Parts: sequence; structure tokens; C-alpha cells
Amino acid sequence: MSDYEDWKEAVHADKWLVFPENMGKNISIDEVALSQGELYTVVTNKSAKGRKGSIIAVIEGTKADTVIEHLRKIPYSKRKKVEEISLDMANSMKSISTYCFTKATQVTDRFHVQKLCSEAVQEIRIKYRWEAMDLENEAIKTAKEKGKSYTEKVLENGDTKKQLLARSRYFLYKSREKWTPTQKARAILLFKLYPDIEKAYQLSEKLKHIYNSKITKDVAMTRWPTGIKILKRVEWIVLTLSKIQYK
Repeated sequence: MSDYEDWKEAVHADKWLVFPENMGKNISIDEVALSQGELYTVVTNKSAKGRKGSIIAVIEGTKADTVIEHLRKIPYSKRKKVEEISLDMANSMKSISTYCFTKATQVTDRFHVQKLCSEAVQEIRIKYRWEAMDLENEAIKTAKEKGKSYTEKVLENGDTKKQLLARSRYFLYKSREKWTPTQKARAILLFKLYPDIEKAYQLSEKLKHIYNSKITKDVAMTRWPTGIKILKRVEWIVLTLSKIQYK
């Protein structure tokens, strides 16, 4: 039989849970969508590698003040022993880490940095897709006014521009060596028509290469400025495209 009825944490388990005994030197903090898509802040012990003893805290929401309040239920003597904490780039996570784990070095994990760059590549693709849709709608309207039927131009691989931009979503998340023959053909066509997408994709791959390189921490630090430049370059491409007024 379950001892849930005698579980003392049951009265607040849907709001917060903390397990001080699971604290470690290297931890991570992130937001996770649990019940019905509601966000919770989860703190884990990285050395447990997802097994028993991994969870340090699960707290409803991502509001810094609320999360800090509950994390401070963990004795400071345990929190001050944390040497490193991995987190995303959200200001709330930085605030929580700064107030609760005062001795820890904050590390932005590679997943969130690469995700930011990949999303920027996709944003460029989406902007061009909206342009293609607007141009198609305008062409249909013009043809209708002239009493003609509109036939969209088909590219050499059988896609229309709108379809090409939609179907390119998947391979832009992948490295070139993982592309299928069909994706390779589509990529050649996409990059020929939209050089900005190719530039952003190449920059994203360069950033990934920096992370995948088997180098020491000291060498990695010398390459990080290059990574920052890559992110800023992709951001510049996105911002430039956002200012274009398509006709």
C-alpha cells in the first residue's frame, strides 16, 4: 500500500517540493512544462545523471521571487557548496541562481545557446515564407482582376517557393552530413534562391562545431569570442530582414 496519505509534503506538493539531501556541487536549473503545459522550475543534481537523487527542487511557475523563497528552504550551508550551476539565458534564472547559490559559477548551457541560433535561422526562413505567401496572394488577386486563372511556378524539384520554404524546416536543424539525398537537393535550391538563409545556417553550424570540438576549457575560452560574433551576425541578419517592407 502507498504511504501517500501520511506524506507530509502532500499539502504543498502541487506548489513546491525541495529535497536538500540531493544537493551537489554541479547542478542545473531550468523551466519544464509538466501538468497541462503549466511551467515549473526544476533544479537537479547533474552528478546523479537523471537517476535516483537527481531532483533538488520542483517549484510551480518561473517567477524569481517565488522560486527564491522556496529554494531558501534548503539550508545555506548546503547551497553555498554549489560550485557550478547550468542555466538558460532568462534573467529570472540568473536572478534565482545569484540569490540562492552565491558561490556558484553560472554557466549558460550549450543547448540553449545553440537553440537560440537555430531559432534565428528558422526565423529568417519564416520571414521569406511569409513574403512568398504575400506575393502569391497578390498574384492571385491580379490574375482574378484580369479574368485569368493563376498557376504558381513550380521549381525544378517539384516544389513551389512556398512549399520549398515550408519543407526546408527540418533539414535546417540538421548537420549537412545527416541530410537525405532529397534534402540535399532541396538545400541547394533553397540556398541559391535565399543566400541569407545559407549564411545564417553556416554560422549556426560553425557555432555547433565550436561546442563539438574536443578541446580544453582554456582553449575553449579563446574561441568563445568567435561564438559571440556568430550569434551577433545571425541576429543582425534577422533584424535586417525584419526591416524589409515586402511588396
